[in-house]
Amino acid sequence: MEDIGTFGWAIARMKDGAKVARRGWNGNGMFVFLVPGSHFKVNRAPLLGIYEEGHPIDYQPHIDMKTAEDTVVPWLASQTDMLAEDWEEVEA
Repeated sequence: MEDIGTFGWAIARMKDGAKVARRGWNGNGMFVFLVPGSHFKVNRAPLLGIYEEGHPIDYQPHIDMKTAEDTVVPWLASQTDMLAEDWEEVEA
């Protein structure tokens, strides 16, 4: 098992449905979470500009961030994030 606070630990917690954040993040209420994959039929933009309506698609799992501005954006970890040991579970 990964040490508590590492990026590996944070990923494992997200896979279990938890929301996690770094203690050093300055934004109030910021956290990252796993968006599970899904299977659906295309019914709205922007996918309608790529596929025909009703086309089946597999939406792959990914990590999103809830920002300090109360928006949600796709998120990629920096090298600093991956090497940090200050990850913790948070409540939404």
